[in-house]
Amino acid sequence: MSFREENEEGRDLRKPFLHTGSWYRMSSRQSSMMGSSQAIRESSISVVACVLIVALGPIQFGFTSGYSSPTQSAIVEDLSLTVSEFSWFGSLSNVGAMVGAIASGQIAEYIGRKGSLMIASIPNIIGWLAISFAKDSSFLYMGRLLEGFGVGIISYTVPVYIAEISPQNMRGSLGSVNQLSVTIGILLAYLLGLFVEWRILAVLGILPCTILIPGLFFIPESPPLAGKLCSAKMGMTEEFEASLQVLRGFDTDISFEVNEIKRAVASSSRRTTIRFSELKQRRYWFPLMVGIGLLILQQLSGINGVLFYSSTIFEDAGVTSSNAATVGVGVVQVIATGVTTWLVDRAGRRLLLIISSAGMTVSLLLVAVSFYVAGSASDNSSLYNIFSILSVVGVVAMVVAFSLGIGAIPWIIMSEILPVNIKGLAGSIATLANWLSSWVVTMTANLLLTWSTGGTFTIYMVISAFTVAFVSICVPETKGRTLEEIQRSFR
Repeated sequence: MSFREENEEGRDLRKPFLHTGSWYRMSSRQSSMMGSSQAIRESSISVVACVLIVALGPIQFGFTSGYSSPTQSAIVEDLSLTVSEFSWFGSLSNVGAMVGAIASGQIAEYIGRKGSLMIASIPNIIGWLAISFAKDSSFLYMGRLLEGFGVGIISYTVPVYIAEISPQNMRGSLGSVNQLSVTIGILLAYLLGLFVEWRILAVLGILPCTILIPGLFFIPESPPLAGKLCSAKMGMTEEFEASLQVLRGFDTDISFEVNEIKRAVASSSRRTTIRFSELKQRRYWFPLMVGIGLLILQQLSGINGVLFYSSTIFEDAGVTSSNAATVGVGVVQVIATGVTTWLVDRAGRRLLLIISSAGMTVSLLLVAVSFYVAGSASDNSSLYNIFSILSVVGVVAMVVAFSLGIGAIPWIIMSEILPVNIKGLAGSIATLANWLSSWVVTMTANLLLTWSTGGTFTIYMVISAFTVAFVSICVPETKGRTLEEIQRSFR
């Protein structure tokens, strides 16, 4: 067999089944009979199908985040852990995610978005099995670290993949599916935690990644990355254009988008390495500052502290069925994030971020005042009962406000604004910053809540108020613009 034949065979093996299977051939034969409206529907179906497959990754992310809340008392009792030891267990997923975040950008660049998701799935599966068979804290810690590593890669790769495959008029809505899937994963952990013991819940945690691995064989690689790889292979454009044609529909003229991607790839390929001194240029430092700033502020708002220890917070507020209330918060979060998915391409990213962070500021102020007043009142007084109810209302309002913008949109903007030639490195830095902030919040939340519940929410309120100012001054609107147009605007 000649080298060329071997090369062609290798390329065929790398193509997803979506290209070579019966659906692709059937669509090709029927394309001449399709009207323009049907072609648009076919395009939407293709992109949505790809998004739903990779959304299994964020569901795994959410399940990991929500696992510690319904299982805290059972794990502490079964394994005789202290509060500090369980705090370490809750926060070690963030430590593993930091390691995963450091590697995520480079892995996604060199072996592709699909390959990096496959790599991320394996430690997640092993981690959940380690937790389910844990006899002491060492297996718990090891499993949590492995889960975190996989989630760190997922948290960067999925929003970038979705942004790169989505048409500009759907990019915000489809990008919000990332956070929607995270909230669904959290809700599943809360809900299932009411009915199954913590070891069985850990076994159920392997399902999203177990389904994701075979699903990745059925979707194409992201067109911008495929274009970059094809450029490196001197003109191998068939895979790149085939991926884009599948995603946009067989009757869609993709020539303009192909040329846009080629121009962006060619521009980034002129210099593949960036000197540190060049980061002083606005085209690099400004989008990096916005991306990192949003992802840090997203976590410092305290949302993970609230979600991880929501049962404890509701107990402090006097709610008798704290686990059921936690499930209720999970349902509200899913609904609010679903609304964001519908709004983000209509209202715009910037406006939703301002409304979201302002709503969080007001909600956190209400919670802080409620806990301060309830703490000074006697347990049986009407004042205590009123402000206990207000604190729960404030926590729910905070979750709603977070879900309406600050939860989903920072990941969308990060995936949109980073220049192509530094996206791998810059994306890793931004994701690392997010997970480092998450670790700080998760590690300190339980200790801060023990110190002062009202004081804890006051700290989170001040940070949310700063987020309003940061978004108003620094964050650009990206709605209705191609990725190439957004990145050119920073030059």
